[in-house]
Amino acid sequence: MSTAERDGDVLALQIARPLRATSKVVRRCSLGLPIVAEVPPILDTGEPFPTRYWLTCPLAHRRIARLEAKGGVRAAQSKIDADPERMRALEAAHARYAREREALLSADARHRPTGGVGGSSTGVKCLHAHYADFAAGNENPIGRDVHEAIGEPCCELPCVTNIDGKLRRNPNWREPTNDDDPQ
Repeated sequence: MSTAERDGDVLALQIARPLRATSKVVRRCSLGLPIVAEVPPILDTGEPFPTRYWLTCPLAHRRIARLEAKGGVRAAQSKIDADPERMRALEAAHARYAREREALLSADARHRPTGGVGGSSTGVKCLHAHYADFAAGNENPIGRDVHEAIGEPCCELPCVTNIDGKLRRNPNWREPTNDDDPQ
């Protein structure tokens, strides 16, 4: 099995559903498992897909979901609205994201995804998407804030492991906890 095939299998297990297109891992955790995958702008079905970077790490996903459940999207938007410099940085992130995604499309592509981070042209739509963009190595003020809130995803046990010769979700995986983790 090639690395790309194995990565595809791991990604599908992490997100708990089949991949909709071949995706490339752009960031890994200390255990060598994917944190973020780059998704093509056109899915295998021909459908446009605006989200360029997809968060696959179950630990980061869980922690960001808790932030969102506590009003994190509204809080992030309020922080942007109150600071013109941060607003410009977010607008630049949206524009870069859209530009880079557009560059991956052929000139004759019939369908084209629109928007910036997570398909949004302005503002904050999804903390997961902003974090994934930042974790992929891009400048994103919301993603940076989320990273600071959740910390580096570091697990003691892998979320996906080889059981009896087959990749599976690790039944022994548990979210690591300590006093610094957002609960």
